[in-house]
Amino acid sequence: MDFGRLVTAMVTPFDEAGQIDWDQTAKLIDYLVENQKSDTLVISGTTGESPTLSTEEKLLLFDFAVKHAAGRCKIIAGTGTNSTEASIKMTKEAEKLGVDGALLVVPYYNKPNQEGMFRHFEAIATSTTLPIMLYNVPSRTVASLSTQTILRLAEIHNIVAVKECAPLEQVAQIAAAAPAGFRVYSGEDAATLPTLAVGAHGIVSVASHIAGTEMREMIEAYLSGEVQKAAKLHQKLLPLFKGLFEAPHPVPNPVAVKFALNERGLSVGSVRLPLVPATEEEQIFIRSLLA
Repeated sequence: MDFGRLVTAMVTPFDEAGQIDWDQTAKLIDYLVENQKSDTLVISGTTGESPTLSTEEKLLLFDFAVKHAAGRCKIIAGTGTNSTEASIKMTKEAEKLGVDGALLVVPYYNKPNQEGMFRHFEAIATSTTLPIMLYNVPSRTVASLSTQTILRLAEIHNIVAVKECAPLEQVAQIAAAAPAGFRVYSGEDAATLPTLAVGAHGIVSVASHIAGTEMREMIEAYLSGEVQKAAKLHQKLLPLFKGLFEAPHPVPNPVAVKFALNERGLSVGSVRLPLVPATEEEQIFIRSLLA
């Protein structure tokens, strides 16, 4: 399965009552594919506010995204939880709906050891034929997949990629030693170019909601050997990459990107509690990023 170079972790549009806005979801999918040049969309990841989406809402989103995208991009379903049994059930249901892959986050809160994490992902992978992208994000889960465990999991035929938010050194180690065809994606926008330089394949991005075309240009410049051009584009985009998470102090994702999309005329609504909308100070800062 080729998920491409530019993968967008899509926000979930809500209406004024805080329910999924299906008309705006359709418009957002069109915008991300046609205007921002996303190869793949992750539905119901952290950026999609998965912790506050019900199981029914997630399945409805997977079904809707598959049907509306209609082959124009790949659809990865965020089906991972900190319960192996629940993750298996969700992944099987997503497979029935026709998604192209599943994103499985490291189990959060219960803090399994490396063997526990291996067995968790192994159990889910062997329950489905879907291509699996692991998601290692220590800042959110506390537990972190080691290089050795990721390489061990990469031997399972349908575990095909990892979204990696660990240090650059781990990205390089995985890229160097993984089986042919296993791909490493950066999970941090600001690390897109550095991780490409050490062997990553692409980015699972938040900023691509706003600057996807520029990010694709940067990636393609680097891959074609235009390193200086890629560096200039990275330098230009870096304030946006950082600002969407530090506006002007750390802001929970997707608060800033949802505000930015609304400013750009895409009515994706607000966020669900326990997240809260951007403050007036944060709004001013985010507007400055878009200027």
